[in-house]
Amino acid sequence: MTRVVVIGGHGKVALHLERILSERGDEVTALIRNPDHAADIEAAGARPQVADVENMTTDQIADVLHGHDAVVWSAGAGGGDPARTYAVDRDAAIRSMDAAAAAGVRRYVMVSYLGARTDHGVPQDNSFFAYAEAKAAADEHLRGTDLDWTVLGPGTLTLEPGTGRIEVSPTPAATSVSREDVAAVVAATLADPTTVGRTIGFNNGGTPIAEALTRR
Repeated sequence: MTRVVVIGGHGKVALHLERILSERGDEVTALIRNPDHAADIEAAGARPQVADVENMTTDQIADVLHGHDAVVWSAGAGGGDPARTYAVDRDAAIRSMDAAAAAGVRRYVMVSYLGARTDHGVPQDNSFFAYAEAKAAADEHLRGTDLDWTVLGPGTLTLEPGTGRIEVSPTPAATSVSREDVAAVVAATLADPTTVGRTIGFNNGGTPIAEALTRR
């Protein structure tokens, strides 16, 4: 049994992930800002914990993470407000990494996006710019830590049912991946130590997830 903390626990990917992890016997704590979402977390088989990481210090986040085996970052500001995008997708994410290190939680999986990088090429006047900048900074910080990290870069997200099959893609492509399959990839990543220290971009495809993750 692995004790997993999912940050951003009420997101669509996160709710799928919580169900998958709990069904395989893992113990899942889902961090949420809104206590009204607790019932949805419980229905997915996880334990809800109200924790607004956007406004918590590193030490406060570390207190929440203590005693777990792995952290999954699946939170996001949702776009629209650049200041909040930086506050959540960059600053809070980085604090959570530092908190994981302080709490002795070595395994950390970041849900990013396909094409996230410091030279993302998004124009500054594009509404996506703040998100691209924030994710690039957070991903780079994670890669520079001593954590057992994995950065996952799914393509365009859909609400289609999961297929259990993906293709690993090193560069952005005009294809997509279901949120349910993203959750399945996160779950498989947590169970596969060969994914440590890797950045894995992917979309839906024809290869079973566990097999696809072994491909470099």
